[in-house]
Amino acid sequence: MRSILLRLLVNTLSVFFTAWILGDAVRLDGFTSAIGVAIVLGLLNVFIKPLLVIFTLPATLFTFGLFLFVINALVIMLADSMLSSFHVANFWWALLFSLVLSFINSLLRNLGEDRQSQEPY
Repeated sequence: MRSILLRLLVNTLSVFFTAWILGDAVRLDGFTSAIGVAIVLGLLNVFIKPLLVIFTLPATLFTFGLFLFVINALVIMLADSMLSSFHVANFWWALLFSLVLSFINSLLRNLGEDRQSQEPY
């Protein structure tokens, strides 16, 4: 349970910072809406994204995996349509949002792992 809450916190912070970095192209009403976006993106990534990956496997193979960026942008646009407190201007901003979100999420997770690995046994 602690791991799930920690992941939710990291994803929430990532969503919040990404929306802050991208400015007017991504609207987020506040930190509580960042929590909602993190939950919705997590659920969409668990239930919808695998189906999209399977259905678009030929396109993904043909583009050497680059089509996965398009799938990520579509998932973010789906979250945008589901939440009134979250808005992304268009597909290209959703694509950039997914790239920046992945980068910040990776940074925050790596910071947490470095701190845990330095603890004495």
